[in-house]
Amino acid sequence: MTNEPGVAREHLIARTLRRAVLAVLLFGSLGTLAELLLIGHYEDTWQFAPLGLLGGVILVTGAYLRRPGEGLRRVVAGVMWVCIVCGLAGNWLHYKGNVEFEREMYPDRAGFELARESLTGATPVLAPGTMTVIGLFGLVAAWRPGAARE
Repeated sequence: MTNEPGVAREHLIARTLRRAVLAVLLFGSLGTLAELLLIGHYEDTWQFAPLGLLGGVILVTGAYLRRPGEGLRRVVAGVMWVCIVCGLAGNWLHYKGNVEFEREMYPDRAGFELARESLTGATPVLAPGTMTVIGLFGLVAAWRPGAARE
């Protein structure tokens, strides 16, 4: 690293922004975990996945905020990829549950009508997208230019 004042300032700005994103991520993860607990999102086995994953996000994000390092940065990135995959899986599970409910209530419903009603059903289909957003924010915070080449 060069001792030029401009480069040092850029590194300080990058570090400050990374810490700010991590703080927002931590705050959002705590809020999402609290929300899931308040709505009773623990009725079956699949519903425990986001609870445990959010606990992991909170732990690794807090640890990385306190003591950033290359190994922990990689752990954060790995956990965030799991968040992205689980968010997408949650979207599918919510949609699938709504389809099953609609078919049970209205056996003749099909096609566009079934899809529309399933997307706007009792289980919010887009809510698990929060996990995807958490994962994307975490990847931004854990990103380091050139890390893959080192």
